[in-house]
Amino acid sequence: MKSTNPSIFAAAIAILLLIMTIAFKPFVIVNAGERGVIMQFGQVQEQVLGEGLHLIVPIVNTVKKLSIRVQKHQIPAEAASKDLQDVYTDVALNWHIIPEKANRVFQQIGAEAEVVQRIINPAIEEVLKAVMALYTAEQIITRRGEVKAGIDDQLQTRLAQYNIAVDDISLVNIHFSQRFSEAVEAKQIAEQEAKRAEFLAQKATQEALAEVNRAKGQAEAQRLLRENLTSEILQKQAIEKWDGHFPMVLGGNGALPFINIDKSDLETAHP
Repeated sequence: MKSTNPSIFAAAIAILLLIMTIAFKPFVIVNAGERGVIMQFGQVQEQVLGEGLHLIVPIVNTVKKLSIRVQKHQIPAEAASKDLQDVYTDVALNWHIIPEKANRVFQQIGAEAEVVQRIINPAIEEVLKAVMALYTAEQIITRRGEVKAGIDDQLQTRLAQYNIAVDDISLVNIHFSQRFSEAVEAKQIAEQEAKRAEFLAQKATQEALAEVNRAKGQAEAQRLLRENLTSEILQKQAIEKWDGHFPMVLGGNGALPFINIDKSDLETAHP
């Protein structure tokens, strides 16, 4: 019996150590896309744990894991344009915690949920209002890329102060009040009608000008014809068109050919 007591005691010790190991976990596993923030009796340490297995001192050290993967957050925001029109926008932000600054983020702000509520949401709303106020409602639509770039730049600068990186920002939907939308639609209809009226006016003007030019051309042609129409030309045209038959006149004995004998011809025939 005495020989078995040491074995039982050793087994009990081993089991106790195993239980303590499981209970106190002298190691921590940091998964892919995470960073571990080490705390010593609750105080955040400078070291940031990367992915993998790490040994820690139980009870003394605890580890808080933060995701450093790109996360998407979408929020509806309202602002006012330069011409005091209400602008409603759904902003989609892709962001992530800067890996080597995970300890500072947790120490100053907290976990991911606190980052969104305390930092990202207020930053989006403030930056959106500041940028939208630089453009009129029409410019916000026609220069959307420029507006997005301005929001992106200001948001990056603002969130970088809190060790948060902006990967991309999208203005998912930009719309205005119903009254403004109706006014824009009415303006577009009026512009289209004005362009149509202008087109018709230009067409009428061109047609009138063409008619005037045709009339001028005909008048000029007639003038030139009158100036160049001589008796020699008329006689030549008559000869060219003569079919070889004399015109017939009615006399007492029936139809006789009409012969026009010029006085000069008689003088020539009888000197």
